[in-house]
Amino acid sequence: MDQNLLERVNPVFNTAKMTVFQLAAAGEQDAVRVAEKLNLSFEETQNSVSTTVAPEQMTANTILVETRWRTCAAIAEKSGCKTVVDLPCGYTPRAKAMSQKGIAYYGLDLPAAISEAEPAILSLIDEDKRSSVHFCGVDATNGESLKAALKGAEGPVCITTEGLLMYFTDSEVGALCDNIRMILKERGGCWVTADPEAGMQYIMTMQPIAGDRFMEIMMKSKTTAEDKSDVNVGGNSLNVSPMGDVALNMKNAMMFLAKHGLKAERMIIAEYMPEIGSLTKVTPDQAEMIKQNMQKCAYWKITALDTDTRVDTADLRSKSFDMQASVAGDTLNLSLKGRVDTLTAPNMLELFERVKAEHELHGVEIDCSELVYISSAGLRVLLIMYKSIEDKSRFKLMNISDEVREILETTGFDQFLL
Repeated sequence: MDQNLLERVNPVFNTAKMTVFQLAAAGEQDAVRVAEKLNLSFEETQNSVSTTVAPEQMTANTILVETRWRTCAAIAEKSGCKTVVDLPCGYTPRAKAMSQKGIAYYGLDLPAAISEAEPAILSLIDEDKRSSVHFCGVDATNGESLKAALKGAEGPVCITTEGLLMYFTDSEVGALCDNIRMILKERGGCWVTADPEAGMQYIMTMQPIAGDRFMEIMMKSKTTAEDKSDVNVGGNSLNVSPMGDVALNMKNAMMFLAKHGLKAERMIIAEYMPEIGSLTKVTPDQAEMIKQNMQKCAYWKITALDTDTRVDTADLRSKSFDMQASVAGDTLNLSLKGRVDTLTAPNMLELFERVKAEHELHGVEIDCSELVYISSAGLRVLLIMYKSIEDKSRFKLMNISDEVREILETTGFDQFLL
């Protein structure tokens, strides 16, 4: 599949390049080597089409990313699991560190990220250690793709998630929770995630550095992430908003987990945080304040509940994708079956652009009677198709199920697609 097409369908993986460059700025030499192999630059990875990174922002981001990267690894190692599942793995060199400690490593991410990251990271690992390192392109909302990727994994697993959930809609994060619970029930282990309290950790890191400018810089950081990912950031039910009643927001996030058969234990960051080299980039007083602030926020260690009160949607979400296409006059007729997600949406976009190049299209009609799920990647393809039709009334979605309609409504796509 063409890399440019994969990026258009789901550009979220571009934000991972910000992370590896920030690790490189923190002095992580393997991250420096990955950035060099991928020819990444400061301009490409940190700035966006509408924002330029301020010095304070870069410093805070570097400290935040290094803290998250090292602390999640420390918690994963202490979990006792001999297999770590990095979801998403991005471009970070965690595989090397885990392989050197005798821990099996599974790096899972979008196919577009894996195709770039795998050769760059494997080149850093000694040949005798590579057999314990595995990379696979997945869609985190697709349980079948996760099961296939972990087919060879042994024993309980520790799944780590850093920076993924902020890009998900409620339907996507709900599907992810269902899939992780399935894995934990089958294999045992835990899910360690830095994401629910990421906003609070960002504030606690940014305030001592930026002072009165921290809110302005935070908003710029959000804009940068949205520019690079093409999604609205941080709006799902597992995101503990640092605004308003934080205790209530946290309770609601815990209840969301419980609805999906999961429970969480807060792991206070300061209690697990190893030495953070990038703290030398700020004054001693600022560094001490950041360390103290890490007593106030946590990463979450999530396990499966013994009793399951959730509605089982596994069968619904695992149906394979198929599509039928025909052209009648100037109208493309599509029939979608199963799931349209990161793994399947590129096929739909590739077909649409091929047909559009061969025919003069003025209308698109899509039968959704057998469509059971659509992710943000699929919605992005629908939007590309919609924008290409001059007469918007000739873009039609038909026979939409209640489940798919709910996704359209919660993401706001119903306002122009229905």
